[in-house]
Amino acid sequence: MKYSAISLFANALSGHKKWPVQFPDKEPKKEYDAIIVGGGGHGLGAAYYLAKRYGITNVAVLEKGWIGGGNTGRNTTIIRSNYLFDESAAMYDHAVDLWDGLGQELNYNLMFSKRGVLMLAHNVHDVQSFQRHVHANRLNGVDNKWLSPEECKAFCPPLDISPHRRYPVMGGALQMRAGTARHDSVAWGYARAASKLGVDIIQNCKVIGIRRDPDGAVEGVETEKGYIASKKIGVSAAGNTSVVMEMAGLRFPLESYPLQALVSEPVKPVMPCVVMSNAVHAYISQSDKGELVIGAGTDQYTSYSQRGPLHLQEHNVAAICEIFPIFKRQRMLRSWGGIVDVTPDRSPIVGKTPVKGLYVNCGWGTGGFKATPGAADMLAYTVAHDAPHKINAPFNLDRFVGGRLIDEAAAAAVAH
Repeated sequence: MKYSAISLFANALSGHKKWPVQFPDKEPKKEYDAIIVGGGGHGLGAAYYLAKRYGITNVAVLEKGWIGGGNTGRNTTIIRSNYLFDESAAMYDHAVDLWDGLGQELNYNLMFSKRGVLMLAHNVHDVQSFQRHVHANRLNGVDNKWLSPEECKAFCPPLDISPHRRYPVMGGALQMRAGTARHDSVAWGYARAASKLGVDIIQNCKVIGIRRDPDGAVEGVETEKGYIASKKIGVSAAGNTSVVMEMAGLRFPLESYPLQALVSEPVKPVMPCVVMSNAVHAYISQSDKGELVIGAGTDQYTSYSQRGPLHLQEHNVAAICEIFPIFKRQRMLRSWGGIVDVTPDRSPIVGKTPVKGLYVNCGWGTGGFKATPGAADMLAYTVAHDAPHKINAPFNLDRFVGGRLIDEAAAAAVAH
């Protein structure tokens, strides 16, 4: 297989600098059966499933900061699986199935609430597109149903369905199995459960190099705390995957974009569900603390900055006020930004790489949180079997060479 944009550079690690080490004689203090780079929900979940499902407990999770301190702690908590294409529907619905009993399995309160996600249609194109989604979802066994404007209002009373609004509501697609969960609880739940099974979780341990043997296979990672050996390395480091992969001589088709969100001051329960709008690209829900959680799309330029342009937030808030006039007097409490990795077709990469023993889970864009248990499960399966599961097999690297793109960007209604 010839990789073009994902070319393998055999000598990428030659002439590297001497990294600071803690271990004596530059030899590993311990060799692990598997290393997971990235201590977010996906990485911690993969370590948990390696131990739980496949009995591989000699696993280390390496996190450059603190666990759950990256995108896992900065997302807007939405969970859904009403994606158009077969590949996406299978992946995200597998995740929703796992979400359903995850709190019980981990014995940790994830605050998973199946309150429903309602996607609003504001024009004829929206109506046709969402009804197509409803039919495609049903064919794939994914729940979704079409609501009239009056049914949308009954399901979400704060919604204004007046025909004279700037964005008139012409109907909506509702997935009732969808909802929200508390983001950081997912990381802590997986971390505690994985640790109980024998997984080592090493925080403040930045990976600065990947060692490969003479045959090109991985044999361990260099970190700021020294060298750690393993012949299997899974990388699940949102916003940093391309940097880590360059250490192994791989170029990845990823771009990093800031993604903005904000919350209001806490109020009593008023939003019964999650509402999303494609035409204005805005979404809103209410957290268990009472805050209105509001967000939009990714910024329009590539950047590692977590401060986005103010005009995007202004447009986002204005759109929410048009659809929900009741919220016009709400005060905003805080805003934040995360960094998301985006592929050319806005669909993830989950599977093997051209380097033996190196596996990857990346490119989720704005869909990472909702996929957390499913993506973690698929990465664990691939690492354990050295082969992808049928669910993640379509999300491989060679699709970018052959042009077999999934292209969920144009089909996912909104990017979140």
